[in-house]
Amino acid sequence: MLRREHIQPPVVEPPDPEAPRTTFSRRQIVVFLIFAAVAIGLLYGLLPKLAGLQDTWQRIKQGDPAWLAVAFLFELLSFGGYIVLFRGVFSCEGVSLSWRASYQITMAGLAATRLLAAGGAGGVALTAWALRRAGMSARTLAARMTAFLVLLYGVFMLALLFVGVGLRTGVLPGGAPFGLTVVPAVFGAFVIAAALALALVPQDLDRRVAREHPPSTRRARALRWLATVPATIGTGVREAIVMLRTADPRLLGAVAWWGFDIAVLWASLHAFGESPQIPIVVMAYYVGMLANLLPLPGGIGGVDGGMIGALIAFDVDGGAALVAVLTYRFFAFWLPTIPGAIAYFTLVHTVRQWRHDRAPLAAGAPAADSEPA
Repeated sequence: MLRREHIQPPVVEPPDPEAPRTTFSRRQIVVFLIFAAVAIGLLYGLLPKLAGLQDTWQRIKQGDPAWLAVAFLFELLSFGGYIVLFRGVFSCEGVSLSWRASYQITMAGLAATRLLAAGGAGGVALTAWALRRAGMSARTLAARMTAFLVLLYGVFMLALLFVGVGLRTGVLPGGAPFGLTVVPAVFGAFVIAAALALALVPQDLDRRVAREHPPSTRRARALRWLATVPATIGTGVREAIVMLRTADPRLLGAVAWWGFDIAVLWASLHAFGESPQIPIVVMAYYVGMLANLLPLPGGIGGVDGGMIGALIAFDVDGGAALVAVLTYRFFAFWLPTIPGAIAYFTLVHTVRQWRHDRAPLAAGAPAADSEPA
């Protein structure tokens, strides 16, 4: 599971919960299932009728099996890239995550993201829980989590900026509607600039505020909390920059995650007889992905509608765009949910094993190095 680089001194830890019980409540599961059923009904039933595409579903039977197989392979490679990046970023503090543990945490986090909205908050919460149980300190976890998100979504924002500008200026082949090129490019540039600005925030900003405002009043505590957020983000941005300077090849996992996932959409379009230029597919994909910021479980409905609308705005046939995007969502969203749910329960078992391995340390007895799974 984990390999400890050094034997730590005896330490008595408080008991850890067996699982992040607040991550999967019964109410969240029921709400997700209801919302998913309604969204699927609208997308697969009502939307084609409203768009005058009643015969669209006949095209499903005409999907090229070879291209669909390619789409499935691309999705496997996309998740492989994510796991490589995850293991590269979070193997630190003398704890080396195994490939098995990295797979379990990432796939279980995916399942949690399906149940909670707000840009993947459920996945972040579950990932934080697992890494804390693995022995990572809270401060390192916050910085590494931020660095991971900076590396991952840095690719997103750079693509919005450069592909948007490239399409608008004609450097890249494809259409150039203002709302799908300039607006996303400006948004990407703003996010990049804000992240780089936060790298200038002092790492001890929260401690400086605490010295000037002792936590005796609610206002002082609020100020200290507000100072903690930019300080943590700034630390994560700086760590991401340091990682990039090391040229660690595992960081290419971020490019693989997005690139192969876009390739799934590209292959799905080809499966139904459409072959738009690659920059158009890239921009339509990212514009649709911006809907993940909406408070919708897993982005259901928003991502689908955003991608379909963007492809149509780039003059892709409406019927092909509809079936291709929903096919893409099947590979990228629905299909991985099953192994994600299985990974959640196996992760609980893995965490129990970690606790068992740490028990001799807590009791003051010598512990042998555990072999990575």
